Amino acid sequence: MQTQIVELSGRHRLIEELLRADLEVSIPIRDRGIDLIAYADLDSQVKSFVGCPIQMKAASSASFSLNTKYLRFPNLILAYVWYLNDSSRTVTFAMTYSEALEIAKTKILKKTDWTTTPSWKRDGYTTTAPSKTIRDLLEPYRMTSEKWWKKVTSLEQAI
Repeated sequence: MQTQIVELSGRHRLIEELLRADLEVSIPIRDRGIDLIAYADLDSQVKSFVGCPIQMKAASSASFSLNTKYLRFPNLILAYVWYLNDSSRTVTFAMTYSEALEIAKTKILKKTDWTTTPSWKRDGYTTTAPSKTIRDLLEPYRMTSEKWWKKVTSLEQAI
């Protein structure tokens, strides 16, 4: 699958998941590190507008990465959409930067954590073959409609 098609497919899949979670979605005009903004506005479940930026990482297979440039966005959600070439396997994992950093700090790469490697010190780290350890650590972040609602609206208290 071409890179642009993977990106578009991932974005549309992510928008669909957010809408199914009764969230609203905005797409920024310019790409400055935020792919989508998910939000809930006034209704019976939230007291006021609450929203958060999302950086999506779409892949036709499994892939996990973390880039230091995303640290500058408070309340950023990193959404990893995997297996876009096989709709029966497509899955989304979503977490905050600090949650993803905890996974990166786990000793999963040659008995050292990612955050001590030269590539991390330059800008971040990526694996296109996540180990079983990484997959197990990601599992609690597998998204459902209920988890999306909670993830986005729980950041209201963190602002």
